[in-house]
Amino acid sequence: MDNARLHAAAKAVRDAGLDALLVGPSADLRYLIGYDAHAMERLTLLVLTADGEASLVVPELEAPAARASGAAELVELVVWTDTEDPIAVVHRLLTTAGRPGAVAVSDRLYSVFTLRLQAALAGTTFHPSGPLLGPLRIIKSPAEQAALRAAGAAIDAVHAAVPTLLRPGRTEAEVGRDISELILAEHDEVAFIIVGSGPNGASPHHAISDRVLQPGDAVVIDIGGVRDGYCSDMTRNYAVGALPEGYAELHAVLAEAQEAAVRAVAPGAVPAEIDRAARELITDAGYGDRFIHRTGHGIGIEVHEDPYIVATNTTPVAAGMAFSIEPGIYLPDRFGMRIEDIVLVTEDGVERVNHGPREVLVAG
Repeated sequence: MDNARLHAAAKAVRDAGLDALLVGPSADLRYLIGYDAHAMERLTLLVLTADGEASLVVPELEAPAARASGAAELVELVVWTDTEDPIAVVHRLLTTAGRPGAVAVSDRLYSVFTLRLQAALAGTTFHPSGPLLGPLRIIKSPAEQAALRAAGAAIDAVHAAVPTLLRPGRTEAEVGRDISELILAEHDEVAFIIVGSGPNGASPHHAISDRVLQPGDAVVIDIGGVRDGYCSDMTRNYAVGALPEGYAELHAVLAEAQEAAVRAVAPGAVPAEIDRAARELITDAGYGDRFIHRTGHGIGIEVHEDPYIVATNTTPVAAGMAFSIEPGIYLPDRFGMRIEDIVLVTEDGVERVNHGPREVLVAG
């Protein structure tokens, strides 16, 4: 990894009129220096000044991991021991040329550290880092887009094997364990697994349970992994033996809504309009109140990141952005359904990175 991202972040700090950026263990830290640090009671903090000086304050116990990540090739490692106060170490780095007037702090830095830093830097104003780093992360480079395509192909392969796992008498947990093995065969790690059978499918964030699959169950399978640092995320719908009554008609509405939202994606399209393209069709069918979440979320080194495809987002999308299109319909105590693909915004339209069949597959 080169230091282009650090240079871009330092420029964002300068352009915002700030003096430094402080980033703790997070996706932002991975993005900037490739170090997947543990969030713990011992402080790890990237200190990036407006003039581009970059230091990683790291506890002695974690220094070997930081070096192994390659971070030391990009930034100066400042190692502190358990007999030192890391806040004092950060204070020294920031006040060498005088007290900073304003700094940006990682959105996910523990409050215990943020509050101590504020006390140590009395008179310095603190700002969230999201407005600085969000615009950098939201546009995926060609290499990042290639990584997302590869992750998409990997989860396509997992879904292709799912029908062989769904049989009456098996539990969601058993299916989930098998899916975990399939994900690891195609990815470096499992991100999440949702196996929502029967009425459990009506809960969008149901994970897995000991519920036993029954003939005639609809099953929502929403799964993702991490491959070479980038995430996959894909949802398909299955049935055990036969479709529940009324399911096929609703799934046809859902498939049309998902397709309409994908067609609405292009440079300059507004997320609220993409959301509306899916939501109007579901509402017209009489199930608008059963589509209970946003239409999509950005994806990259995190499963959920900017941009969010929701009615309140009016910032146009641009070429290089990546996000999900995943409308759903959920009938409490009966079943749920969701179709999800990851898409890339291209210079002249949209590209799906998931290509598995979108119709309901009957298994068992």
